[in-house]
Amino acid sequence: MSEQEQHFHHHHHHEVSGEALKGRAFLFGILLNTLFVIGEFTAGFFFHSMGLLADAGHNLGDVSGLLISLGAFLLARNEHCRNYTYGFRKSTIWASLLNAAILLLAVGAIMTECVRKFLAPEPVGGWPIILTAGIGILVNGATVLFFRKEKEHDLNVKGAYLHMLADTLVSVGVVLSGVLILWTGWVLIDPIVGLCIALVILMSTWGLLKESVRLAMDGVPEGIQVDAIRARLLEDPNVKSVHHLHIWPISTTENALTAHIVLRDPGKMGETGKRLHERLSEEEIGHATLEFEEPDSSCPDQCKE
Repeated sequence: MSEQEQHFHHHHHHEVSGEALKGRAFLFGILLNTLFVIGEFTAGFFFHSMGLLADAGHNLGDVSGLLISLGAFLLARNEHCRNYTYGFRKSTIWASLLNAAILLLAVGAIMTECVRKFLAPEPVGGWPIILTAGIGILVNGATVLFFRKEKEHDLNVKGAYLHMLADTLVSVGVVLSGVLILWTGWVLIDPIVGLCIALVILMSTWGLLKESVRLAMDGVPEGIQVDAIRARLLEDPNVKSVHHLHIWPISTTENALTAHIVLRDPGKMGETGKRLHERLSEEEIGHATLEFEEPDSSCPDQCKE
């Protein structure tokens, strides 16, 4: 097996393993959180706790968020079809955007409830609620750990990760505030902790929302600099100039590029193209379409850049 074939085999094996891990993480998160929602609804009904019933409804929304991310992940595996030549890979971007929007709505709901509790303080449930929230920490925390490794490489996974991390923080807040209230009797601890948690979620979600909007608008993905890519292309001794350079995301993990390349020696087009594609691959651009032009050619659209 040649070195190039070995590299392809290793890369393909790593990609398949990563995809399998993501699929298992989504399925595990959905199963675990569905069981928790059922248990929380049961506990809320048994202990007559509206708080637990409301939180179970919120966690049911998290299951929906995970299902959205899983659906996008499965759709993205369809490479292409007649009318969608890139397949449905961009669904992962829309899933991350939708998850960011859901998280912002959750922040708004938490803040509204905290303000209501400031204006009209009410007793907070005892140990059954604290214990249930403790189980929530374990369930959501385990899901967070499953997404932790891939969140830096896939915005869709990052959306699911932040969603579950937010729930973990809410559960931690419920436990801490519950213990402090049982100890001190000061019920305003509950909305104070709730507001602090909402602010933490808001700060982490804002970055996800910004990046999701940028990718949905076909903006240059984070971590890729247009000028740096242009400089890499110009490093090749046979490249005279570069214009019509466009970079955009195909999905939350794949990027595409098109460019017009003016060659010094058109006779070396084949080897030059191979070198340029290798350099772009090193810059995390796996789908590149390059149009080569002769030194004295005139591109009619060049002045429109």
